[in-house]
Amino acid sequence: MKSLKPRILRFESLPSTNTELARQASEGACEGLSIVAEEQTAGRGRLQRAWSSPKGAGLYFSVLLQPTIALEQWPLITFMAALAVAEALSEAGDVNTDIKWPNDLLSGERKICGILAESVETPTGRAVIVGIGINLTADAYPAEIAAVATSVAEASGRTPEREALLAALLRALSRWYSLLHEVDGREKIVAAWTSRSSYANGKAVQVANGDEVWQGITRGVESDGALRLETTDGMKLVRAGDVRLRPAD
Repeated sequence: MKSLKPRILRFESLPSTNTELARQASEGACEGLSIVAEEQTAGRGRLQRAWSSPKGAGLYFSVLLQPTIALEQWPLITFMAALAVAEALSEAGDVNTDIKWPNDLLSGERKICGILAESVETPTGRAVIVGIGINLTADAYPAEIAAVATSVAEASGRTPEREALLAALLRALSRWYSLLHEVDGREKIVAAWTSRSSYANGKAVQVANGDEVWQGITRGVESDGALRLETTDGMKLVRAGDVRLRPAD
């Protein structure tokens, strides 16, 4: 069984925890190395979006993974990470969440956590860095996006304990990462993700990928994590894109 043994390095300030971890990975850092920063000055999310990361307002975390599963199954790493965050938020933050494909965590349809996975080359082969940004307080995001963002403090009604949340996240990541490497682990990850996501089945959504936009009804996910979207032109498999609830007609 593959096990994850996180080792944490802490920084007061970084441009990006993912960027710093990529640098250390290129120099031979071992699997499990984790970076935590008090703030990020150039944090980023999926699709090259900026991720607001003011000091003390969020949990800004990245971990280095060297999975031994088939490369075509690597998209499930983000599923695994989303499940781990959901578990940690429930355990340590008293927050129940929904997962929006592929890996955004929502509370009351507002984003509470973003996940960014990036592959990197290391002296021992290809690895993946999983960056996780959790909004702890409303100071984590600009006031103008408050309608679509939320925080642990708002969702739970109490002040979050960052260290307790980090500890719960590390435990959850270790469990789900080990499961991912079991013989039937991929199937279990997909099943668990599907059961925890209202977006997995029967949701009317709009998916944008660059200049392409599709509308349809979600019909589950493939074994590699691709989203099945039933459109007027038939079933489409979506492997990259930004999912939103479909605007009312």
